[in-house]
Amino acid sequence: MIDSKSPLNNKTYSIKRNSTDRDNIDEFVSENSDKPVIAIQGLGFVGAVMSLVCANSDKKDYAVIGVDLLNEQNYWKIRSLNEGVFPLVAEDPKIEEFYSAVREKGNFYATYDAHAYSKANVIIVDINLDVAKKSSEEKNIEGYDVDLTGFKKAMESIGQNCKEDVLILVETTVPPGTSEKIVNPTIKNCLEERGLSTDKFRLGHSYERVMPGPGYIDSIQNFYRVYSGINEESADVVEAFLKTIISTDEYPLTRLGNTNSTEMAKVLENSYRAMNIAFAVEWSRFAEEAGVNLYEVVKAIRMRPTHANLMLPGIGVGGYCLTKDPLLASWARQNLLGGKEKLSLSEIGVETNDKMPIYAFNYFKKQYNTKLCNKNLLFLGVSYRNEIGDTRYTPVETFYNLCREHDANISLHDPYVGFWEETNQKVSADFDVLCEEKFDAIIISTGHKFYSSKECINKILSMDSMFLFDTIGVWNEETIEKLSEKHIVKVLGRGDL
Repeated sequence: MIDSKSPLNNKTYSIKRNSTDRDNIDEFVSENSDKPVIAIQGLGFVGAVMSLVCANSDKKDYAVIGVDLLNEQNYWKIRSLNEGVFPLVAEDPKIEEFYSAVREKGNFYATYDAHAYSKANVIIVDINLDVAKKSSEEKNIEGYDVDLTGFKKAMESIGQNCKEDVLILVETTVPPGTSEKIVNPTIKNCLEERGLSTDKFRLGHSYERVMPGPGYIDSIQNFYRVYSGINEESADVVEAFLKTIISTDEYPLTRLGNTNSTEMAKVLENSYRAMNIAFAVEWSRFAEEAGVNLYEVVKAIRMRPTHANLMLPGIGVGGYCLTKDPLLASWARQNLLGGKEKLSLSEIGVETNDKMPIYAFNYFKKQYNTKLCNKNLLFLGVSYRNEIGDTRYTPVETFYNLCREHDANISLHDPYVGFWEETNQKVSADFDVLCEEKFDAIIISTGHKFYSSKECINKILSMDSMFLFDTIGVWNEETIEKLSEKHIVKVLGRGDL
C-alpha cells in the first residue's frame, strides 16, 4: 500500500493505491458545494490542461475533478497534480499561472475513482483512442486496427456512475459515428440498468484543437470551437457550457448539424494537414534531385494568399493526431457508417508520412558517406514538435532506431524532455556539457528555437569540425554560411548545398 499526502484547502488527503478515493472526492465536493462540478475523464496532454482552463473560468466558478485510470504512470501523475507539481512541460507561462490559481482556490482535485462522475454536472471525455498499425520493415501499412474496447469501457464507467441529467461532452478524436452509435446507446443502457431516466442526459461532441507549446492554454481558451449535439436540446446545452469556458466573443462557436459532422470535421481537418505534408515529401525529393532549395521555393509561393499553408520538408510527422486520424476516418467509413471503400488517398498520406524518417536517414547516410558503426552522433531534439516535451509518435524515434541498428553511439539533447519513455533513454538538457564531448555528426531533429539561437550556433562553432544535418530547416542562409566555414552542413530539402 502506497500513500501520498496531497494538501488541498489546507487539509491532507491520502490516496491509496488499492482502495477507493470516495471520501476525498465527497469532501472536495462538500467544500465546493456552491460550485457546479466538472469531471474530466483523462489527464493527458489535453485533459490536464482542459482541467486548468475549466477551473479558471472567468464566467462561471466551477469545481473540477480530473479522473484517470489507476496504473503506475497515472498514480504518480495524480499524486503530482494534488501535491503542487503540474506534470506536463511546455513553453507556456500560463500553465503555471493557471495551476497556481487553482491551487490557491482549492477547486481542482485529481483522482482515479469513477465515483467522481456521480458528482458531476458536466463530464468531459479527453481520453486516448489509438490506432494500432501493422507495418512491414519498410513502413508500408499492411493494415491497422481500431480497437474501441477501452473507449467503450470508459463510457460504461461514466454511465454506471453519472447523474441522469448530466451533460457528457466528448472531446476525444473519434471515428465519425462514435457518439451516435457507441456513446449514446452505452450511456442509455447503463442508465436503464440503474433504473434511471434515459431522456434527461445530454450528449455532445466538440473536438479540441490543442497545440502544446507557447500557446497551450490559448489553443483551448482563446480559439475557435466547432460543436454539435446528439439532438437539438443537447446542442443547446453544449453551447451554453462552452460559452463559460471559451472566449466566444472573440472566437465565435460554430454549430454543425449532428455529432457525425463534428467528428468528421476533426479527422478531415487533420487528414488535410497530413496530406499537405505528404505532398511536400514528394516535392522535397524532387528538389534535391534537381539541385533546388525547396525552402526558398515554398516561401516564394506562400506570398500568394491561397497557398500560404504549403508545407516545408522535415524529418516526419509525429504527435497523436496526424499519425492516426486519417485512418480513424477510413475505418469509420467501412465499419460504422456503411461505406464499402476505404479513404485511399488519406491512407496513402499516412503511409508516406510514416516513411519520412526512413528517407531522412537514408539521405543522411548518403550525404555523410561514412559507415555509422561506432560514430558519435548527437541528436538535438526528441519531441515531435518544437517547444514541447511530447515524444508520442515522434518521427525522431525511427531515425534514432535506424542509427542504433547501424551501431552508432548516440547522445540526446532536448530542453523539454528529461527521459524518453518510448526508448527508455535519458535525455540531457545541458548543452554546454555535451559541447565538451567530441561528435562525428550532429542531427537537428526537432525545431526547438534554441537550436537556431546565437548561443547554440556559437557553441557548435566552438566544437571540432564535423558533419551537421538539419532535418527541419531551422537554420537560415546566414547561419548555414557561418557554420559551413568550419563544418560540413547539409539540410533536408535543399538540393543547392
